[in-house]
Amino acid sequence: MSIRFAVIADDFTGGLFVASNLERLGIPVVYVCDTDVLADIGDQEVVVVATRLRFMPPQDAVARLDALTTALDAIGTRHLFYKYCSTFDCTDEGNIGPCADFLMRKYSADRLVFSPGYPDLRTYVHEGYLFYKDRLISESIKRFDPITPMNDPDMARVLQRQTGHKVGLLPHRVLHGGVDQARAYVESQQAGGVRYFLMDCVDNDDVGCGASIFLKDRVTTGADALAIELAVQLRQGETNFRSEERAAPVRGRGGEVVLVGSCSEITLAQRDHFASSNPMLEIDICADDEGRLVGDALAWAAKRASTEQAIGFSVAGNPAWVARAQSRFGVMGAARKAEQVLAAIAAELAERGFRKFVVSGGETSGAIVEALRIQRMRVLPFDDLGAGSCISLDDRHISLFLKPGKIGAVDVFSAALARMTG
Repeated sequence: MSIRFAVIADDFTGGLFVASNLERLGIPVVYVCDTDVLADIGDQEVVVVATRLRFMPPQDAVARLDALTTALDAIGTRHLFYKYCSTFDCTDEGNIGPCADFLMRKYSADRLVFSPGYPDLRTYVHEGYLFYKDRLISESIKRFDPITPMNDPDMARVLQRQTGHKVGLLPHRVLHGGVDQARAYVESQQAGGVRYFLMDCVDNDDVGCGASIFLKDRVTTGADALAIELAVQLRQGETNFRSEERAAPVRGRGGEVVLVGSCSEITLAQRDHFASSNPMLEIDICADDEGRLVGDALAWAAKRASTEQAIGFSVAGNPAWVARAQSRFGVMGAARKAEQVLAAIAAELAERGFRKFVVSGGETSGAIVEALRIQRMRVLPFDDLGAGSCISLDDRHISLFLKPGKIGAVDVFSAALARMTG
């Protein structure tokens, strides 16, 4: 049993971006939500393992990563990829740096590449500075992120605060010179003590060149673009890859629900658009204890279950709500309570026969998938809705659309539900 390329995604929606793009390219992906099934998946070309490493305390994230990599090593994984958000979402405590340091130690690596950015989604890195939709990340909507506000656009400096290893740049001007020149540059920087290379990502040519340099490394790290390109180059370099006919997906039939955990400006506009034609309950997590909030929400849902209309729940609120919740519970405490409320609602709705779930927010998505006890999912190819469409591989065939907070058209919730029905 062996795996050619294993992607460890630090959240659920990020893993779906990689998987859906590879499926679109004809590369089959096994998407794992519960690592207990790893021992039974057989030979695979690409496995994406969805985790919730991003916001764990650093020591917990490292312990989780240790157990996960040990399980992957036991089944013969050839290349490990630690995948984080294209906007390098993290705090100064981690978890990108601590997890990278652990991987360096465990695999006795002498270098490690870091590649935030995703040109296809207008997220770029130039001279180490991160741009989101043509603005410095520190001047974009990401500066208001409630958990990981991005106030420093210099990603090498951000990473250096998280590690004792020397961080250097692999800049666009070097990558533009071609693989041989860039490889020589990396080797010269290594000789000078650089161990971590923050790679520019101005365009997809940068991504392709960087993938060629680090293709044979046991471990790499980066965002979606580098993960996709490495998987493609690994397939091109060998002939014994898997090829299979993909049968039409089987979807379960049942109720439809939208669950909103993200409080980004984009998500709030999407929520309001959905609420203009569907029942939407706004839940103030400061108003009561978790059990009462869930019970009241389910009672509200029961009164509307016979309408055959999609319903929605939001814990996002407005900025004042968020500030009040964070003041009372702490930043992570507020986030965790919100996720737990939505996850408990989702689990009970699934028991009542709901089979179509649209979720906004990476951490919220992870909490809900865990609450639904989904172990593996079939990921559908990237399409006009973007990534996020998947179906549980169990007898319920639950359809999901898991959406990061900061992307998507204003009508994406209704469009995703319509796609599930169609």
